[in-house]
Amino acid sequence: MRQLLMGLWGEPLGAAGHTVPGMTKPPVTTAVRRVKAPLVADERTMLDAWLDFHRATLLLKCHGLTIDQLAQRAVPPSDLSLLGLVRHMTEVERGWFADFGDGDDGPIYSLDDDDADFHDVDPARAEAELAAFTAEIETCRGLVAQLSLDDTYEAEDGRVYSLRWIYVHMIEEYARHNGHADLLRERIDGVTGD
Repeated sequence: MRQLLMGLWGEPLGAAGHTVPGMTKPPVTTAVRRVKAPLVADERTMLDAWLDFHRATLLLKCHGLTIDQLAQRAVPPSDLSLLGLVRHMTEVERGWFADFGDGDDGPIYSLDDDDADFHDVDPARAEAELAAFTAEIETCRGLVAQLSLDDTYEAEDGRVYSLRWIYVHMIEEYARHNGHADLLRERIDGVTGD
């Protein structure tokens, strides 16, 4: 992910002359480098690459938007916003990977509201939320870097999960939410893409 996010917090894209329709403030993020997964690789390399691809895709959907646009609930009556998706995936990263490496697996946003990551969206916290997302990815990556895909942990409910299952689930989770992000982005400013 380090490669994918290089330069994320640098000079605002708007300052370089790029504008987004309806933009009144400079965008929050600069360029996101997304690397396609290799066509031939060992299993761990392939899973890491696809997960990083999808992590970067979510950031790409946020690329160039203002803090207000990131928090916009663009498809009423849904509570979904791009910032809410970033917050949700921050929590999902922690929730699935932390158990493997004795990390902090406590909720980030609320014990009282299972959907607080979507409900409690504040544009003023957008940059901090994006930074928390990238930091959580780095933490999670470090927690499992030396583990085998065959390593397991037993959840409180007695179910046993392999690290391989977590990787596949996370790729599925990102793919689903990146589809939501694509629709949200198109509603905000008409930008579409893969």
